[in-house]
Amino acid sequence: MIENQKSKAYDLERRTFQFASRVNEYVVRLPKIITNIENGKQLIRSAGSVGANWIEATESLSKKDFLMRVKICRKEVKESAYWLSLTVPDQKDQSEKDALVQEATELRKIFGAIVTRSS
Repeated sequence: MIENQKSKAYDLERRTFQFASRVNEYVVRLPKIITNIENGKQLIRSAGSVGANWIEATESLSKKDFLMRVKICRKEVKESAYWLSLTVPDQKDQSEKDALVQEATELRKIFGAIVTRSS
């Protein structure tokens, strides 16, 4: 059972890392207009924070600390979706934007389920 939990934690760690990496690549390709620059900065911060807080959650010292970190993950991924919605990509990157919004939605649901089950 513990091994199964570790593999699930690893998968979410990898998934949040990939989300942040894809966001970074997406932001680099955005047209260099003032709104994309400013929204992109915020997006990079919030997307990176999701994975960093998940790592903190998996290393938490108590259930209360774990729940707080997972709630922060959920908050940051929601914020990432918000900043994504404000970006204006080239037409060729619209599908990547849509995919990133979908991934943010799925991650938010996962973190929400973890909070619900752990409370």
